[in-house]
Amino acid sequence: GAFQLDRITGAYWRGDARNRMLTRIYGLMFANKKDLKKFLHQREEAKKRDHRKLGKELDLFSVHDEAGAGFIHWHPRGTTLRMLVEDKWKEMHLDRDYELVMTPHVVSEEIYRRTGHLQAYQDVMFPGMEEDGQAFRVRPMNCPGHAMIYKTRTRSYRDLPLRYAELGTVYRYEKSGVLHGLMRVRGFTIDDSHIFVEPDDAEREIVEVFHFGMEWLRSFGFDDFDIYLSTRPDKYVGEISDWDKATSALRTALEKTGVEFGLDEGGGAFYGPKIDVKVKDSLGRLWQCMTIQFDFNLPREERLDIEYTGRDNSPHRPYVVHRALMGSVERFLGVLIEHYGGDFPLWLAPVQVMVLPVTSDDAEFAQEVQKRLRKEGFRSEIDLSRERISYKIRSSTLQKIPYMLVVGARERESGAVAVRERKQGDQGQMILNDLLEKLRREIGVTQRNAAETATSG
Repeated sequence: GAFQLDRITGAYWRGDARNRMLTRIYGLMFANKKDLKKFLHQREEAKKRDHRKLGKELDLFSVHDEAGAGFIHWHPRGTTLRMLVEDKWKEMHLDRDYELVMTPHVVSEEIYRRTGHLQAYQDVMFPGMEEDGQAFRVRPMNCPGHAMIYKTRTRSYRDLPLRYAELGTVYRYEKSGVLHGLMRVRGFTIDDSHIFVEPDDAEREIVEVFHFGMEWLRSFGFDDFDIYLSTRPDKYVGEISDWDKATSALRTALEKTGVEFGLDEGGGAFYGPKIDVKVKDSLGRLWQCMTIQFDFNLPREERLDIEYTGRDNSPHRPYVVHRALMGSVERFLGVLIEHYGGDFPLWLAPVQVMVLPVTSDDAEFAQEVQKRLRKEGFRSEIDLSRERISYKIRSSTLQKIPYMLVVGARERESGAVAVRERKQGDQGQMILNDLLEKLRREIGVTQRNAAETATSG
């Protein structure tokens, strides 16, 4: 029978009034057909770009429930993609006077009790383990480790700001219902940095960190952002006066950058307010990435008792600026996969060139071509299967390989390669030296454009 609306419950029902079967129906409304068409297009594009689907198709990563839900297994191509991102991250940090550190994955539970993390995050921490009468936890965050390194010797105001950075893997027990590919996992790597700074210099440091973060995001092709100042939550540690001072410093720093930003009331961490930056991908969807947090919890005497000797030769407590440019490596890579739909620019493609011998007679020359490509620093693979060349080309195209080099009898005789671009198709024969120069030029132009966008934004 026809559905009728129950005006009290807001649900639809059908059947007679004595035997109602309630059925809740959800729907979307659009002002016009143009908006509906746009929505349907974006929904279809989102399905095509789903990083879980592309992760399987492009052989990037997998998740195995029998080994543990929420834990990522990176395949060779996915590991290459991750390495490219992490290497760029390290290079940019070293250029800005950060010092790279590494800290343990298993830490005494007492440390997390002292910092307040145990009380605040116990529900998402993996159960403790005991050895030699001492309780341990797999780390859910990296903050205490960086503080431990800071405290190994007496620090002076001359040492500050001191910038520690780590690609630190952490573990959090997320409920199975919220796990989602790379976006929500139980083991993930935070691109963590803790900057120990004099209170008077904190504002300037935050401005520099913000510009650094925006340059990082723009270098990967992101140019549209939503920015928020997140304030004190209901559950917090520390004095309200410290919160007000820190929030004011973040607000002033944002105002100095000239960007527009919104206010996220109560969205701060339990230990301090923060700046959140969400990137807008090619479909207009927002993803949380960069965060800059104030932490005046760690330095307190009852926490980790962090000090430095000031200009007056007396002990003072530094401010700690805690920041991540990606949020987590896993989520950032998931966003990148969906932003590009797996069709990465040449510099970022895990496999830049696929060499395709036409027959087994061409395999030796094809291997020489691949060897030269690798020697010149290009990431290449070779398809030595017995499939027809048309199948090899189609397979490489579906794998979104930017360049395919077909090698047959004519190429062997001329010492050239037949070049196919994934997007442009057949480009004809080319001497290998000329192709190498073309690839270098393409990568150089892409990176120059990204650098110009990053520094001018």
